Order: sequence, then C-alpha cells, then structure tokens
Amino acid sequence: MLKKACILLFILCLSWSVVRADMTLVPDGFSFSGGSGRITITCDEVIVTDRDAVAKIVFSSPNYAYVRVDDTEYPTTTDEHTSWAQIPVQINHAFDIQAMTTAMSTPHEITYSIYIRVDSLAESAVPGLKWVSALLLQYAECFAVDYYEGGYALLHIRDDRDYLVVPDGMPVPEGLNPEIVVLQRPFERIYMAATSVMSLFDALDAVDKLRFSSLGQADWYIDGAIRAMESGDLLYAGKYDTPDYESLVREDCDLAIESTMIAHVPKVQELLELLGIPVFVDHSSYERHPLGRTEWIKAYGVLLGMEEAAEAIFKAQADRIAVPGMEEKTGKTLAFFYISTNGTVVVRHPEDYIARMIEMAGGTYVLADMPVIGTSSPSLSLSMEEFYGAAADADYLIYNAVIDTSMASISDLTARNELFQDFKAVSAGRVWTADRRLFQATDTACDLILDIHHMLEEDGAEMTFLRKLE
Repeated sequence: MLKKACILLFILCLSWSVVRADMTLVPDGFSFSGGSGRITITCDEVIVTDRDAVAKIVFSSPNYAYVRVDDTEYPTTTDEHTSWAQIPVQINHAFDIQAMTTAMSTPHEITYSIYIRVDSLAESAVPGLKWVSALLLQYAECFAVDYYEGGYALLHIRDDRDYLVVPDGMPVPEGLNPEIVVLQRPFERIYMAATSVMSLFDALDAVDKLRFSSLGQADWYIDGAIRAMESGDLLYAGKYDTPDYESLVREDCDLAIESTMIAHVPKVQELLELLGIPVFVDHSSYERHPLGRTEWIKAYGVLLGMEEAAEAIFKAQADRIAVPGMEEKTGKTLAFFYISTNGTVVVRHPEDYIARMIEMAGGTYVLADMPVIGTSSPSLSLSMEEFYGAAADADYLIYNAVIDTSMASISDLTARNELFQDFKAVSAGRVWTADRRLFQATDTACDLILDIHHMLEEDGAEMTFLRKLE
C-alpha cells in the first residue's frame, strides 16, 4: 500500500513539474527581415515547454494562407486586417520561415528571417559560442565588452546597439540576432567622423588604420592626424552629415566611426550601411567621469585587436592623477564658459565631465548647485545677468577658447561686457583660457585636471591646455 502511494505521489509530482515547465512569455525583443517592406510581423507571445517553443506570429495583412517551417505548413487564422499562425520557433536564434500570400496574381511564398529574444532563456548572446570573460572597466559606464571563445568580442553600447567583433578569418556565427552589428576584422580603411576618437587612435599608433577624415588638415590638432593628411595617407571625405559617399565606396571604406551627432542625420547612417559600410557610434561624450571618456580607448583596443596596448595607455593616464591630496578641496571656486555671438554666456552642465574635472583638481564649480531640469546637453546658455549672479565672486575664470579664439587678454573680456569689470577673478587677474586642442585630446584628459590643480595651487607648474590672460 505504501509502495503504491509513493508511486502515485511520484506521478503527481512529475505531472506538476511538466505543467510548471510550460511557460507563456512575452518576448524581450522581436525582429524580422525580408519581403517588400509593406507588411509588418509581430510576436507578442511564446509558449515554452521542456521540449520546444511555439510562438504566435501575426502578419499585418489578411492575405496569408499558411506559414511553412522547414517542410511543415501551419494554416493561418485571418480577420479583416491580419493573418496569424502558431508555429514552432527557435528562441534567441535567427531562423527562416516561408509565408504564402494570396495578395499577388498567383499565390506566392515569401521568405522572412525571424528573431525572437527571450533574455531569461539566453545561454549566450552569441549563438554557438561560449562566454569566456568580461572586460574590466574602471570608470566608463557607457560601454561593456564580453569575450567569447574563438576571440570573438561583443561590444555593448548603453542605450544603443551591440557590435560583434569577429576575428580575422573567423566566420560570423549562425543564428546571430540581426540587431547586432557585425564588425569583421581587420579594419584598414576607416572613415573617422568622431573627432574626439582620433587622439585614441593616435595614442594606439593606429592612425594608419584610417583612410578618411571628416576634418581637413587645418582643423586637426593631433600630430598623427596632421602627418597622415600631409602624406596623403588620410583623406578628407566630407563632414559627418555630408560624407563623400563616392570616395568612401571607391576606396573600399570598411568602417565609419561616428559621434552621437549622427542621430541628427539618420539618413546618412542608413545610406552608409546600405552601401555596405558598417557604422560604429561612439558614446564617450556621455561619460560622466572624465577618465570614462579616456577609457573608451579600451573599446577601440577591442575593435583593432590591440587590447594590451589600450590597457597600458589607460593605466598610465589614470596613474598620473592617482596622487595623494589631488582631490582635497582648496576652497577655491571657478567658472568655465564662453560668450556666444548673441551675447549669452555658455557654461558647462553641472553634471558634465568638465565640472567633474574641476572637483578632481580640488576646486568647486560655481554652477554645481544650479537646478537643471529637462536637459542632458553638456552646455547651457545663461543671460549675462544670470552668469553675473552665479560667478561674480568666483576665484577663477576659465574662458573656453576651444569655441571662441578671440579672447587674447583680460581687456578683450571686459570689452565684451562691462559687467566683467566687477568680477572678483578679473580684479585679481585670475582669468585663464583653455586651449583649442582640449576637446580633441580625449587620450590625455588627466592633463586638464592637472592644469586646473596647478592653477588653483598657483605653483608655477608648466601647463598643457591652460594659458593665463594678462
């Protein structure tokens, strides 16, 4: 009797576990490609068992009669606007289906590639490859890197796309999520449209991997870029928003590196990719920590297969400011600004990396407590009266000559607006300008921190980016 009861309990438990194994899930992501582009396909439900998965696939047309998966046809149910079918699917793996439409003069099968993403069931973001390790990052928050067996690397860009870096001579994994952009090494003819990235390539001694630039020779302040343009190894190929497509195609451009400004001209990115030129969008400008921007050199180390060199360059930079007392507060305040052509004062956002640099140097940014609502822009415009109220008592002023090069002396500043005569820093002769090279020098962010520190300490040390106005 006890034996029968145990058997019955075992059967009940087994049945319960089978029921528990069936799950109805909402996909975390769904994408498809194929067809003419006039029909959309959606998938809002996946039923997963311990043996297989079945999904409800909906077409935005009532004219589909069946969906074929491999050699099996699955009839559709139609209404006034849609056709749908329940079909066996692969989760986290791209696969093809054939859908038969009667909308044409004769019935016709159309092939679609389907990808259903369910994060909770993902064993690996790269089908068929085993995860090995993650890249250790110290400050950067806007990218991450996962390494997979075979030398593959998946670059995750926060709030944007993922990029799979495929080693030279290795195949692209089958079933890859089509939303992942494939970047196949080696890269030898890159279009550099993200100007802040050039210094990272120069630091890596990898300017020879570039063939095209979005700036002319006169606009570069990076020695490696200037030399490459002088020799003809680096060619001007138009600004980021108006690239010379003909030159890029003729010279076999193999990658375009863009800043987030490309989001303002999405058609440019779309056309580049249509021409077979993958686009990598740099998000280093969104980093909150100054060294987070510099740490993007590790992302380009992954892209170029130069991880060890990138790690060494970044460590050398981080070590330069890792000295006792660097961030100790001096009690001195400063403002970083320039005057626009319409007379408004353009300052840095309180959470911008420039403000963080000032803190790291031991200073206090005078606008640190300014309430800012509804904008993440690195710059803010103030009226002269607003700026006077915030910065008149600042101990130091730094004029951003990167934007406006007209400021050669303190008298030039007071000539722009007589209110500057009442500023404490002007009266004390503590007005400085920031060099035009500053915003191209992503690889040496620590130098501005050190400059500000020396300025606050007034120790007479040689400056890299700052110059005192007389």
